[in-house]
Amino acid sequence: MTRKASERKRARNGIPRSPDAFAAEQQPRTDVVVFGVTAVITVFFVCWGVFSTGSLARTSSAALSWLVINIGWGFVLAATGFVVFALWLAFSRYGAIPLGRDDEQPEFRTVSWIAMMFSAGMGIGLMFFGVAEPLAHFVEPPPGTVSPLSDDAVETAMATSLFHWTLHPWSIYAVVGLSIAYCSFRRGRKQLISAVFTPLIGKRGADGPIGRVIDILALFATLFGSAASLGLGTLQIQSGMQSAGWIGSVGNTVLVLIIVVLTICFIFSAVSGIAKGIQWLSNINMVLAALLAFFLFVVGPTVFILDLLPTSIGQYLRDFGEMASRSGATGGEAMNTWLSSWTIFYWAWWISWTPFVGMFIARISRGRTIRQFIAGVILVPSAVSVVWFAILGGSAIRVEQTGVDVFRSGGEEAQTFAVLETLPLAGITTVLVMVLVAIFFVSGADAASVVMGTLSQRGSIEPRRWIVVFWGASTGAVAAIMLIIGGEDALGGIQNLTFLASAPFAVVMVLLCVALLKDLREDPMMQRGEKGAQVLERAVIAGTERHGGDFQLEVRPAERDSEEPL
Repeated sequence: MTRKASERKRARNGIPRSPDAFAAEQQPRTDVVVFGVTAVITVFFVCWGVFSTGSLARTSSAALSWLVINIGWGFVLAATGFVVFALWLAFSRYGAIPLGRDDEQPEFRTVSWIAMMFSAGMGIGLMFFGVAEPLAHFVEPPPGTVSPLSDDAVETAMATSLFHWTLHPWSIYAVVGLSIAYCSFRRGRKQLISAVFTPLIGKRGADGPIGRVIDILALFATLFGSAASLGLGTLQIQSGMQSAGWIGSVGNTVLVLIIVVLTICFIFSAVSGIAKGIQWLSNINMVLAALLAFFLFVVGPTVFILDLLPTSIGQYLRDFGEMASRSGATGGEAMNTWLSSWTIFYWAWWISWTPFVGMFIARISRGRTIRQFIAGVILVPSAVSVVWFAILGGSAIRVEQTGVDVFRSGGEEAQTFAVLETLPLAGITTVLVMVLVAIFFVSGADAASVVMGTLSQRGSIEPRRWIVVFWGASTGAVAAIMLIIGGEDALGGIQNLTFLASAPFAVVMVLLCVALLKDLREDPMMQRGEKGAQVLERAVIAGTERHGGDFQLEVRPAERDSEEPL
């Protein structure tokens, strides 16, 4: 039997294709439509930002205002809906379905799998907002909640930070990651977002115009999500260099130079093929991040941090419903402004990262059950975030309470270094934070560039170098435009464009949940269970009708008619 015939037989029997079949089908072939359309629009956007910066800034700001007022509610509902959907899947009968063959064992040991999950959960975002967000909510609480700088503000600040960094973001990642893993390892389809929609639009639809539109939206979301992270990393590295006394006041030129250096680093990393080196750097970064957190815990307000852990969790659970339902309906313009700067920006940022993070966690989760997958993806990174914000955020709040005005020491990117300056070994920890931010971005952005190449080349797991270089350079260019159009409020430019690019993909994610559920209902394991239940029910009914309550069920070879040929 030929390999193709063998794979067709496996497909008919509901068995996933072999890895060789994946490799044979995933030779790098550029999808001219997906790559071409996205590339043209990206180049147009970059040129618009270069030659008419003011026009792009005004347009993006106006579009953001319209979307927050008219569509912001959709982001709020969708994000909480993903949490409910993911947790429901874990506790439902679908939780036992493996992401692979029925008898397939997990590809990685649990400890290694959790370590890689932890690596995905720790990045520039936690480095940038670990201090800035709890401090911001402590000094300026969400509209209509508590008094600034009060004891109640401490609880609200920590609960709001956890709301943005625990169940919601990782449920968003889990939904996409689970869909890709199930689609690829259980159903044997390509590792493309469009392939997940096969149950809704059929294989021809997934490979046709509709599927290409879906992949284009995923490509855009990944590009802007990576650019947003590069922008945040650039701001924090610049602030660290200023704090260390390496540079004075700076303008756009230094920001662009930092972007260029980081872009060159992650492009080289992505095309060099030194995966072991990147993995080594990532592991080193995890150790450095743990050392930084441990150092702050020991030399900082240790008892205050320990007290914050149960307080933060309790307040988060108590205020969950209120935080999930915040909208302009009750808070007016002030609430809309706050949401666009925090909650809605975060939901947009997480959604923009889902194609990249989803593919990453999908690739390391083969052989896990759906229940194991959701528990690991949501609970482990959430636990890390709780500890991280208690240490960094708690230290910042305590410093602010002692009379040191960390909040007004500069922008969000400068506040981490302002806290470090109040502690011993500030020079060393400042350099450590800059190194952490740089390596976190390089080790993540190279993978994002490869994912964009994968989306451009029909799901190939090893896209060609030129296409990886193109998307890497595009990420750097978009990040520069984000910072430039933001002017003095550089973070505002990042927030505006990230939200605008992510809005269409949010719709894709909602439909993706519908497609996944349809796939799960037709899973061979579920069908066997339903068939078994039906057969058993008919047997019990027949036994009751014939023998009353006194009968037993037996399993034995079926009797053949004497005239039927053997």
